[in-house]
Amino acid sequence: MPAIEIGRICVKLRGREAGKKCVIVDIIDENFVLVTGPKSLSGVKRRKVNVNHIEPTDKKINIKNSATDDEVLQALRDSGLEDYMKERVKITPKELIYVKSQATIAK
Repeated sequence: MPAIEIGRICVKLRGREAGKKCVIVDIIDENFVLVTGPKSLSGVKRRKVNVNHIEPTDKKINIKNSATDDEVLQALRDSGLEDYMKERVKITPKELIYVKSQATIAK
């Protein structure tokens, strides 16, 4: 199972949107992806994000490359994941240190 793929639901670990869930819409390169919440659902704007600042979950939706926010929202409704996307995850500093150390080991 590839962790970083289009349609994978992730949790943002850093920034003002930390703890909110987002969907990978496009893969820019090996370090960056384009994500969206969409903002109307989870509060995450469409933006470029470093892959070290997101944590993939086991959930995935079927969307095409560079899907619009409306297409992502419809795919989430079809999958029954709207309530899941609205839930916020509490990120503790200990978890951030663990994720950062795992990213360093992977390099």
